[in-house]
Amino acid sequence: MEENKKVIISGINIPFWDLVVFIVKFALASIPALFIIWFVFMIFGLIFGGTFSMFMHPWGF
Repeated sequence: MEENKKVIISGINIPFWDLVVFIVKFALASIPALFIIWFVFMIFGLIFGGTFSMFMHPWGF
């Protein structure tokens, strides 16, 4: 039977400018992702809004 080995992380050493570049790339990559999420929610809103609005006015308008 193999021994269980444990890993302990005591600290992460990331240079400052590498971290700045990573954060800027992350922020720029989130912009198209927000547009995609907004578009998906807009489609769901149109579908469910149109579906449930017909139940709000039983006389048809």
